[in-house]
Amino acid sequence: TIPSSFVCVRPTTMGITCSKNTDGENPTTAIKPATKEDLLAVQGVIDKILEEKNCGPLFVRLAWHDAGTFDMNVKGEWPKAGGATGSIRFEPEINYGANGGLINAVKLLEPVKEAHPSVSYADIYQMSSARAIELAGGPKIDMIYGRADATSAEQCSPDGNLPDAEAGRESGKYGGGSMEDETPNGHLRKVFYRMGLNDEEIVALSGAHTFGRAYKDRSGLGAEKNQIHRWNFRNCKANLV
Repeated sequence: TIPSSFVCVRPTTMGITCSKNTDGENPTTAIKPATKEDLLAVQGVIDKILEEKNCGPLFVRLAWHDAGTFDMNVKGEWPKAGGATGSIRFEPEINYGANGGLINAVKLLEPVKEAHPSVSYADIYQMSSARAIELAGGPKIDMIYGRADATSAEQCSPDGNLPDAEAGRESGKYGGGSMEDETPNGHLRKVFYRMGLNDEEIVALSGAHTFGRAYKDRSGLGAEKNQIHRWNFRNCKANLV
């Protein structure tokens, strides 16, 4: 459930739509801010999609890959540094090698946005991941909503911000993260230190790959086809890191 203390805050300094800006003028892109009721409605629709489509791991991957473009070393106005901005819905980002198959997740969630336009794509994507984890028997994740959306392909982060499934792979087709270090630990550090993560956090994040399967057409690893079964934290390879 959405915490009773939830407040949707969309500061104009982040370029997020509000009914009034700090100067008292209506911004040209103003929309009605999302409310707790809006978020509860979105949550209900997402839960139904998860139940019907058995797509929890896909939603977790979508949320992570939308957020995983963040680079703490990039300076400038939002959203130049990347992060969870919903930009993954745009080409060319959705077509990056690391995002193979995620167009399916974007399409599944598009009707949610159409039905609830006040909730940002960025919030919908992150909520879908949190709900996927909780409904699969994982922990409840406290979430804060009010993320702003990137509004065009020009606001997409460059390719190469996410790790490849295999360190040192020449093409970088399935990730594009730095191939300067051919060791798995060096490759992961090169990618995730850029986001401000430490080694413990990298290990915890990597453990999320036990929720779901590898698909050869999306990572270069795994079977051509995979069996379909309902995902939960009991049938994952690992529960705790």
